[in-house]
Amino acid sequence: MNTGNSSGKTAGGTAGKTITVEQTGSPLRRHHAQRETLVGLRLNKIGRVARLLDTPQTRGMIAKVAHLVRVAEK
Repeated sequence: MNTGNSSGKTAGGTAGKTITVEQTGSPLRRHHAQRETLVGLRLNKIGRVARLLDTPQTRGMIAKVAHLVRVAEK
């Protein structure tokens, strides 16, 4: 069973814009919710990069930890 999408479509069936997020700051000495948000964005170490769908939910999570991440739109 191959679950890879080579057609550029997302799991929902529609092609979506993606954004690249890189963690630039440490969650140490920050509120625990910020650490959980980084994990939700698939980031947990400085320098880690994640490609995510550009949705309002993702943008909201990024806004919560904007001081810890850098966004590069693609």
